[in-house]
Amino acid sequence: MKIIGSYVSPYVRKVLACLNLKGLAYEIDPITPFYGDDRFERISPLRRIPVLVDGDLTLCDSSVICAYLDEAYPQRPLLPADARERARARWLEEFADTRLGDVFIWGLFYQKVVHPIVWKQPGDQARIEKSLASDIPAAMDYLESQLPADGFVFGDIGLADIAVASFFRNGAYAGFEPDPARWPKTAAFVARAFAHPALAALEPFEQAQIRSSPQGRRAALLEAGAPLTEDTLGLPTPRPGVMTL
Repeated sequence: MKIIGSYVSPYVRKVLACLNLKGLAYEIDPITPFYGDDRFERISPLRRIPVLVDGDLTLCDSSVICAYLDEAYPQRPLLPADARERARARWLEEFADTRLGDVFIWGLFYQKVVHPIVWKQPGDQARIEKSLASDIPAAMDYLESQLPADGFVFGDIGLADIAVASFFRNGAYAGFEPDPARWPKTAAFVARAFAHPALAALEPFEQAQIRSSPQGRRAALLEAGAPLTEDTLGLPTPRPGVMTL
């Protein structure tokens, strides 16, 4: 299997951690969507990551990919067996992908990190301030009511836990850490999730990517031992896509 997408993307991180949980081998073309070429746009019409290629099957969207992985490779299920718990797990994944994606990625990480590095312009300071002052705290308050004080939501770590935790790594890259005095369950949950081998195994590759330029990314990741594809769909310079904010 091949994954197209950056190690620093929370949506790619979610898929890679699920592949790790299932013990499935993969290669990765670690591009950010802004650097994708015409071939990338043909397989990802919204110029979004991740993309999964499994033989002659190509899939976009992290939730679609994880659902496929659980059905096609049923070892180590990603969702709980009980129907009610499965429904709740899907909701938590949806909340993470939509609301946490909005407040942590588009409202904070994109503005503070991606926009200056990729587009060489400052991000929207008003949006950053609103994210930190109201949007992120509201999402944190909800998570504090949903997450367990110990362990993971449905026992062993699964898709819902990975989906929620994944966004906090990008929040940390943009300077946000959950306050354990204000959100003790959430802060402890995030720490437990990132200590799990499925997520912890990805951190060296994320660090290698963060410390390198887009042009030097592949060399840095190869040196770190990342399982890269031989070919890349990346370009040397970025270009916006239809979903760029």
